[in-house]
Amino acid sequence: MAGTDTSSATGPSDPANRAGDALIDVGALREWLVESVGDPTMATAPLTAERIGQATGVGNALFFLHWGERQLVLRRPPGAKITASAGDMTREARLLGALAGTEVRHPRLVGSCSDTSVIGAPFLVMERIDGFTPVAPLPEPFASDAECRGHLGLEIVDALAELALVNWRSVGLVGFGKPDGFLARQVDRWLWQLDSYRTRELPGLDALSQWLRDELPAPGPVGIVHGDYSTFNVMFAHDRPVRLAAIIDWDTATIGEPLMDLGHLLARWDQTDEEPTELGAEDNPDRTGLAPRHVLAERYAARTGFDLTNLRYYEVVSLFKLACIMEGHHATEITTVAPDARRFTETSLAIIRDALRIADGARP
Repeated sequence: MAGTDTSSATGPSDPANRAGDALIDVGALREWLVESVGDPTMATAPLTAERIGQATGVGNALFFLHWGERQLVLRRPPGAKITASAGDMTREARLLGALAGTEVRHPRLVGSCSDTSVIGAPFLVMERIDGFTPVAPLPEPFASDAECRGHLGLEIVDALAELALVNWRSVGLVGFGKPDGFLARQVDRWLWQLDSYRTRELPGLDALSQWLRDELPAPGPVGIVHGDYSTFNVMFAHDRPVRLAAIIDWDTATIGEPLMDLGHLLARWDQTDEEPTELGAEDNPDRTGLAPRHVLAERYAARTGFDLTNLRYYEVVSLFKLACIMEGHHATEITTVAPDARRFTETSLAIIRDALRIADGARP
């Protein structure tokens, strides 16, 4: 991802600079960094903040920080929050701190700050991952090498299995979530969320809700749930062998049922021989060479020992959750974006159709 705006400074007294849509006083940020890292020799090192991607108002604002020879990433909350946990820097920092020392592939936390006087919002700073996000267009050799493409899914599942097996109690995450009744709460929790901004009827939603209530399985294994596990939230190393370098964007993580992450991944993991899903087509419309879902599921089961009998339910409930969230983006757009520039008008409707197709068994 390439940033479009840059803020730079050479000393602690430099004035505030605009980077993207966020005001960052790089002098104040440098002072905070020096104190957090504990290296006074960095007090005069040049610091620049470069916006990553474009401002959308719904995603976390991200910046590359170039601080002397160090390469870091700063995350701050989005301008508009659809869910209460979105952009929760404190929770994300706690989670990343807990993962230190585990086998989970994640960015190393440098520090977090809840004092809004530093840059105008809470934020956290992580080490920068040298890699790419495996969504279209893929870089070479992944764009043309079928063997490399085939390993992408295997690595994504292996990293997810490593996360699922973390002893969340021993790493200090007691109280981080409410695992009891986690799956049984999903329908009511997301309908409540939807009702807070719903502006229209959503065909198929009632049928989908009823299916989820009727088919609710017994509780599954408990562990850390990333909450938004997809190709958009992992990064791969550029070189061979194929290697997932880090799972990113942890602000929706909780303690619940890890099979939610697998369901989320596989619900949008299209195959070449079937009708594409709304989200799968967005992830990567060319599925040539990618491992099929059953191979990924079998690999996950072999690594975790989890029973995947009810995997279809987790796929459907993950899409139900996403449909409710995406309708929030639509509700925001109808009051802030011109009709011909809106991106989310059809998104939740299409996701509901995909979820019903999976629930009905029309997609194995």
